[in-house]
Amino acid sequence: MNIHDIDTVAIHPDGESMVIIDQTLLPGEVKLLSLSGREEIWEAIRSLRVRGAPAIGAAAAIGAYLAVRRVYSDDFNEMHAAFIKEKGYLASARPTAVNLFWASERMYKRFLSCRDMARGELIAAMRSEAQAIMDEDAEACRMMGEHGLTLARPGWGILTHCNAGKLATIRYGTATAPIYLGQQRGYNFRVYADETRPLLQGARLTAFELQAAGVDVTLQCDNMAASTMKRGLVQAVFTGADRVAANGDTANKIGTLAAAIAAKRYGIPFYVFAPVSTIDLNTSSGEHIDIEQRDPSEV
Repeated sequence: MNIHDIDTVAIHPDGESMVIIDQTLLPGEVKLLSLSGREEIWEAIRSLRVRGAPAIGAAAAIGAYLAVRRVYSDDFNEMHAAFIKEKGYLASARPTAVNLFWASERMYKRFLSCRDMARGELIAAMRSEAQAIMDEDAEACRMMGEHGLTLARPGWGILTHCNAGKLATIRYGTATAPIYLGQQRGYNFRVYADETRPLLQGARLTAFELQAAGVDVTLQCDNMAASTMKRGLVQAVFTGADRVAANGDTANKIGTLAAAIAAKRYGIPFYVFAPVSTIDLNTSSGEHIDIEQRDPSEV
């Protein structure tokens, strides 16, 4: 099973569950999980079975749709209570990923607009909205790829950190979108993927998905990044983001700051790729971004 033939997050055709690629098993096993209960959706987000800001947003949107679908009543107030409960619950899974909150708020606005609909119509509208969020993400990533190609030249070496790839979105990825489009158009990029400790998302996910697409990718230890830059092997750094504050401050996987400082030292352009949904205009600067603290066992 090639991961590029599967959407990272999707609504099951029967409409009763969410289907995700279990990213905790990669690269050893490509396994699809079907999730319908609120606890298992929360656990999937928290445990990084589904991860990456846009993919988390999609999961939150589907979670909101399923929360309403689980209410077997025409009472709007009862459905509203279920939605609010789900919204707050899922938000606690990954507090740094602003897309989770953005998608939940968008679904909530759509829900409120359906007040006068019959239950069946309301559920269909919620499903359609969740699907629209996913379709728009795929198109946004494709456009990021087009814009990204204007920043790079054929044959360049590109360094990545963590996973801002297809597995972090629905399709294409954010930081990897120009790499995938470049691969299709003969740019022949050479990618240096930081392993990204402690959970090795660069090794397990980025290197894996790029290799599956036939991209020339070299996996390296995080502490090799500066050396690779110094040797002239890297002409640009492409990363994603979990949240971008109003002033442009960016929160991303631990280790991104070190890569940015090294790039600054060696005069290498550093580009952050993110959809509009990752920009948090309500947060003035990075000092106010809630950075989640993971379990020490992950180290």
